[in-house]
Amino acid sequence: MNPILETDRLLLRELNLGDVPFILSLLNSPGWLKYIGDRGVKNEEQAKDYLLNGPLKSYKENGFGLYLVEERISKLPIGLCGLLKRETLENPDLGFAFLSDYMGKGFAFEAANAVLEHTKSQLKLLTILAIVLPDNQRSIKLLEKLGFQYQKTFQVKEGEDLSLFQIDL
Repeated sequence: MNPILETDRLLLRELNLGDVPFILSLLNSPGWLKYIGDRGVKNEEQAKDYLLNGPLKSYKENGFGLYLVEERISKLPIGLCGLLKRETLENPDLGFAFLSDYMGKGFAFEAANAVLEHTKSQLKLLTILAIVLPDNQRSIKLLEKLGFQYQKTFQVKEGEDLSLFQIDL
């Protein structure tokens, strides 16, 4: 598949049903479970449903979604990065998640920066949000490095505080 975005080290492309094994692995990785939450994706059929009702549906309805992040040289899938449109938020929000072997190497910053540039130049969206658990310091540092500013803490469901960040492109 043709990439939507390219950086020095990465290719970002739309997800497809061939990505089921990677989705199954990422959604059950320790970082995903701790900071994003268990999505109940425990087999290939559930991973297919996640793709169909999440990213693939978002591409059709919103013109954007989460993109698969591949390492340019190896073509190995290493994470997800893109925009989500949630009913609970006024503007789209930036989302990202990477396999643990690829954390701390600048890949998330590189991918997120490319998504934000694309958001401004191609999608013409000017305000992007991000939500993060208050104890996810790595993600908070990344958001601040990208230029996001803390807005407030809020609850989506009882007992779960989330920090809201915003960037105006």
